[in-house]
Amino acid sequence: MLVKVFGSAVFGVEATTITVEVNIDKGIGYHLVGLPDKAVSESSYRISAALANNNFKLPGKKIIINMAPADIRKEGAAYDLTLAVGILAASNQIKFDAIEDYIIMGELSLDGSLQPIKGALPIAIKAREEGFKHFILPKENAKEAAIVNDLEILAVENIQEVINHFNGDAKIAPTIIDTRAEFYKNIDFPEFDFADVKGQESIKRCMEIAAAGGHNIILIGPPGAGKTMLAKRLPSILPPMTLREALETTKIHSVVGRTKDNGLMVQRPFRSPHHTISDVALVGGGQYPQPGEISLSHNGVLFLDELPEFKRTVLEVMRQPLEDREVTISRAKFTVTYPSSFMLVASMNPSPSGFFNDPDSPMTSSPQEMQRYLSKISGPLLDRIDIHIEVTPVPFDKLSDERIGESSIEIRKRVTAARELQSERFKEYENLHYNAQMNVKQIREFCKLTSESKTLLKTAMEKLNLSARAYDRILKVARTIADLANETDISSNHIAEAIQYRSLDREGWLG
Repeated sequence: MLVKVFGSAVFGVEATTITVEVNIDKGIGYHLVGLPDKAVSESSYRISAALANNNFKLPGKKIIINMAPADIRKEGAAYDLTLAVGILAASNQIKFDAIEDYIIMGELSLDGSLQPIKGALPIAIKAREEGFKHFILPKENAKEAAIVNDLEILAVENIQEVINHFNGDAKIAPTIIDTRAEFYKNIDFPEFDFADVKGQESIKRCMEIAAAGGHNIILIGPPGAGKTMLAKRLPSILPPMTLREALETTKIHSVVGRTKDNGLMVQRPFRSPHHTISDVALVGGGQYPQPGEISLSHNGVLFLDELPEFKRTVLEVMRQPLEDREVTISRAKFTVTYPSSFMLVASMNPSPSGFFNDPDSPMTSSPQEMQRYLSKISGPLLDRIDIHIEVTPVPFDKLSDERIGESSIEIRKRVTAARELQSERFKEYENLHYNAQMNVKQIREFCKLTSESKTLLKTAMEKLNLSARAYDRILKVARTIADLANETDISSNHIAEAIQYRSLDREGWLG
């Protein structure tokens, strides 16, 4: 007898429906075709044990299973339940009147219990698009898949529940989640708050500007100045995620199995990889491509602490994603694309000792040592960082001050208002949402200068020996400063403040 059941394969952040054809005929043997990998090929052992431990059996006949389309590689153990249900249906051990309305996925343990799968959200989205009515999957993935409306999510703990459901002995109760209610209920602020930061008012202001315009930022200062503390608090002042952004972010984390019981992600990601990270772990890839840290940071923050300690090759592979806001990974037979629109926050010491130009420290480095240290970061990478700011240690009187600083909630209100101005300004552009994304043409259109501000910028570039690459960056940052002040025109004071945030372009840093 021939039976068709349906599963799904995930490539990138999109799913493809897989048709599992099970034919049982006279003879003996178990033949699985359709480009399965090792984990899928081993499924017969898990299925056999799971069925036996639940008082069912693998038919002693010739079983031929085809997983179509045959040119797509099937990976992982998540097809165990799909194959098992197909075998049970083809051997008349369960009823299969409406089995074509189901997507079925789950990894079997030998006792018949189910392990969670990866990519439940993109699978659910694809199932709804293709008209499936039900999705059977492990209980741990239920909240994540139930984000998708108009698809009945049937969460199970073991194969016996699935068998009872199809035989009509005990129907599985669907998992229902009001996506919008869940989204608004769980919007909260991260645990870190700028109210905890003593002093550093100029750095807080700089972080506010970076958040308001989506600007990449690098913090330069000696050990103990508070660079990491400040960076960890940046997500707390970014605008709340929209429902669309939350779904995009959840899909990426679903693919690597990081959601499970959490359901919809409503907090912006904050990723902080160690400086020993490899190129593949940062950007994504591998034999079977998976998203890397820059994609897991999508719609959030990627923090690279001690930037010069990262391998140069690792830093260089970030240049294209920073520009295009997506990562494309090509293999001989397929290509996958992961979104990677993130804010880069980097920190570094100003010299190998960390105390360059500090008159109070004996651990100073020579200008030559400092130049060698800074040259680990290439010009093209720095070209993609809009704001450079020096962080100095907080004096004792500020540290001992008992007054509580301005909270992240108050700062976020100003940032959100500035972002709303930018959304209105760029509404005619499909992929332009905030100032940091402007190209040269858009800078000329939206960053017009008065004669006074133009003169100031010219003088600064000449007297401070600012590099040519600093020009457009200063204009973008000045546009954001004006937006925070709710001013249409970029005035000289906006330009003057933006010039302060180009430390690494000045003579004495990179020369």
